[in-house]
Amino acid sequence: MCDHKKENKERKGTRLEEGMAHRHDHETWTRRSFLNTLGVGGAFAMMLGNLPINAMASTPLQAALSASNTDRSLVLIRLKGGNDGLNTMVPLYDYSTYSSYRPTLAIPQNDLINLSNEIGMPNFMSGMEGLWQNGHMKVLHNVGYEGQNLSHFSSSDIWASAKFPDGLTSGTGIFGRFFDHEYPDYLVNPPAVPPAVHIGNSNNLLFTGASTQIGVSVNNPDQLYQIAQTGALYDVEDVPDCYYGEQLAFTRTIANTTFIYAGVIKDAFDAASNAVDYGQVTFDYGNIAEQLSIVARLIKGNLGAKVYLVEINGFDTHEGQAEWHPALMQAVSESVNLFFQDLAADSMDGNVLAMTISEFGRRIEENGSFGTDHGAAAPLLMFSGAMDGNGFVGNAPDLSDLDYIGNMNYQTDFRSVYATVLEQWLCVDPYVVDMVMDDSYARINGLLPGCEIVSTNDPDAFHFMHQARYAENGMIQVYYQLPVAGKVSVELYNMDGRLIQHLKNGVQETAGAQQVNFNPKANGLPTGNYIYRIEFRGKAYSGKIGVFN
Repeated sequence: MCDHKKENKERKGTRLEEGMAHRHDHETWTRRSFLNTLGVGGAFAMMLGNLPINAMASTPLQAALSASNTDRSLVLIRLKGGNDGLNTMVPLYDYSTYSSYRPTLAIPQNDLINLSNEIGMPNFMSGMEGLWQNGHMKVLHNVGYEGQNLSHFSSSDIWASAKFPDGLTSGTGIFGRFFDHEYPDYLVNPPAVPPAVHIGNSNNLLFTGASTQIGVSVNNPDQLYQIAQTGALYDVEDVPDCYYGEQLAFTRTIANTTFIYAGVIKDAFDAASNAVDYGQVTFDYGNIAEQLSIVARLIKGNLGAKVYLVEINGFDTHEGQAEWHPALMQAVSESVNLFFQDLAADSMDGNVLAMTISEFGRRIEENGSFGTDHGAAAPLLMFSGAMDGNGFVGNAPDLSDLDYIGNMNYQTDFRSVYATVLEQWLCVDPYVVDMVMDDSYARINGLLPGCEIVSTNDPDAFHFMHQARYAENGMIQVYYQLPVAGKVSVELYNMDGRLIQHLKNGVQETAGAQQVNFNPKANGLPTGNYIYRIEFRGKAYSGKIGVFN
């Protein structure tokens, strides 16, 4: 497919030549961008119905969530594009101000369902009225973060990573960091059951760890199941002799090792059926109803995944909002209602929490194109059969308290929502929650039923920093931080799992930063990808090394 040695000579001085010639670009061309180029994502992908399913494979999330000893699961419903919060939860308490800012887009008061004396829900969201009346729905007001930059890409990454993009910390997601910290040897020892499932076409940073988000698509679940029974499908040797080929070989290797999920996902899907007809959704834009129908079958089929992600596009309503936003929210409302009816038929609605996420809200003032521009704070909706009543969390938006560009100010940091859900719904150790969030965010009291958990408060039990580093002289360093002194073993494997070399085996007398150096040329290692594996105090940690000769 490519011969970059030849290309580099012919195209010297071009951006492509420079990018492929220097190791710096090898390091900065992230696995995520490579996979986006290939159009694949997740640790493994298959099709159920007409929708792709990506199973987040071989990840530390399983250990963290399995340790929580709960049957609960979380379903994230991503409203992609920035949902207009004011036309989702309409401010009856200041309707005159709201309608003055929106002369054509304001929802008429006689088209609202009064959830309280202060908040109305549009009639096009009537699918959720039963959930509210039954005490299975809550609304969190003014969710956002400080310094909203109004960029779809950056804000989506911030919501997924709980960090601000700085070139160093924005490349991993919240659950991806669970993957890395709690099941660190995934490259060598993948788990039997996928802890998280993403239904959709796009990669999402939420599940990206330092060495995860590798996958390949197979369009037929029966074919994929057959592959799982017969072995590997993809040739890891017959690839181009270039960086693309190296990454392709690595992708294929991980895909081959994760076909184990084909069987368990297909078994769970086939073991259950939908108790409701999702085809009755009026306008299933983006197949949100079909996505939730698949999630329901996987949950009812006892797949065992803890986190699911579905998404619906179209919420970037700069124009024509009066047509598009009602249709989108009607589809979401009807689909969520059917989803919980489906789960309730098997008495499983109390084990599932669903919540909406969106990168930002919309401006309070409508624009000249009969739409709304990028905003900041917005409501977040939660649903579960386990809730003990409906209600609102936080204060309703103050339409007169706007920032310098006319956006409503946020009140609840979205990271507090994540931290609360992880600890009080998925029952994750609070110390682990703080570690993965990189800070201790306030938990929201009274939002969820809660869990009986005791924090270990033991930093050595959860964190072991390690990475491959590349020196200018061609040397490669396996760098790691020891929390305490002890015996360490460092080994090098090829992508087929065959031991290549013992790099270190002995006692290190001091804690702190350590490194093992080796020269791939001196050891005769051909260009390609390898796995380093560190054993310390009974646990193993693995990561990828790229050799570029």
